[in-house]
Amino acid sequence: MRAVLQRVDRASVKVDFEITGKINQGLLILLGIESEDRQEDIDWLVKKIVNMRIFPDENSKMNSSLLDIKGEALVVSQFTLHASTKKGNRPSFTKAAAPDFARTMYEQFISKLQENITTGVQTGKFGGDMSVELVNNGPVTINIDSKDKV
Repeated sequence: MRAVLQRVDRASVKVDFEITGKINQGLLILLGIESEDRQEDIDWLVKKIVNMRIFPDENSKMNSSLLDIKGEALVVSQFTLHASTKKGNRPSFTKAAAPDFARTMYEQFISKLQENITTGVQTGKFGGDMSVELVNNGPVTINIDSKDKV
């Protein structure tokens, strides 16, 4: 399971010109599900995300977590995070999970995140053609892969 975290002042996602999710200070989480992902990947990734100290403390040091700042999260599914660009010029997505499995894992990830964040979790639309707008704070962008946890 891969996630790209973007520390934002605000972010929103639209599907068919309608806003489906909107947050203020917090994290935009682009989430890619791989066919090999399991519940332990969700558990590990959620714990890592909510506790990652990438927000400024009172001394402007990156020392506060999403939980510390009572930030919000916007989760957007993005199978292209599993693109392989080794051969040719057209990316291959063979490692990305099949849609039915990916949807289930995406929904489980959101549920687990909601258990940990009381300030709110917003989402895009799984499989939808989405437009994402954000104001990246920092900018701070972090890549996490649950397969790199050891």
